[in-house]
Amino acid sequence: MRSYGDPCGVARGLDVIGERWALLVVRDLLLGPKRFNDLHAGLPGVSPNVLTQRLRDLTEHGVVQRRDLPPPTRVRLYELTDWGRALEPLVLYLGRWGSQTAAAPDGLLGVDSILLSIKAGFDPTRAAYLHGIYELHIDADTYFIEVTDDSLHISRDSAPTPPHATLTTDLDTLRAICDHQITLAAALDSGSLNLGGDEHAKQGLTDLLLAPFMPSPQPTNTP
Repeated sequence: MRSYGDPCGVARGLDVIGERWALLVVRDLLLGPKRFNDLHAGLPGVSPNVLTQRLRDLTEHGVVQRRDLPPPTRVRLYELTDWGRALEPLVLYLGRWGSQTAAAPDGLLGVDSILLSIKAGFDPTRAAYLHGIYELHIDADTYFIEVTDDSLHISRDSAPTPPHATLTTDLDTLRAICDHQITLAAALDSGSLNLGGDEHAKQGLTDLLLAPFMPSPQPTNTP
């Protein structure tokens, strides 16, 4: 990788994650480990060769590490190191900042981006209302969300204890809801989305899911 040759911390950080696709690889590993093919599927536009190089660079810099599952699985996973996970606040802040750009490209949001948007938009003052453990089944993947007194945790895994509410859907339906192409009620009526749990927990889960994608209130003019 090329270096800026500048001892400033900003330049040194960009020496590590400034190459094209590098920070998006970090983004897609924030919720948990992934196989190479899953990473590649979640980053449309990146070639296998470029992704391989970015993973190699990030591994050499100590941001990403490889983990091989034992037989009979024989699967190689890529995951963030502790130093790599320390990039999460930067990625979430950059996501909030970047979402204010004038126009969005025509590409589709990945599931990692949708769930990280939930984390980026989390309001700790509402934690008491949203407090609980939730499980999401999106296509073949499972995620769990835990809201505590002042924080929100999301990971690509099953909930460690029975969840208070569950949501089951496919990524296309989830995208359509977040993009306001269909309503949650319409998705429920069609059967493309299912909710389980008690009513309070289901309401908390849907509020948590939809909050980052609600239109910002427009300022009112006062006479």
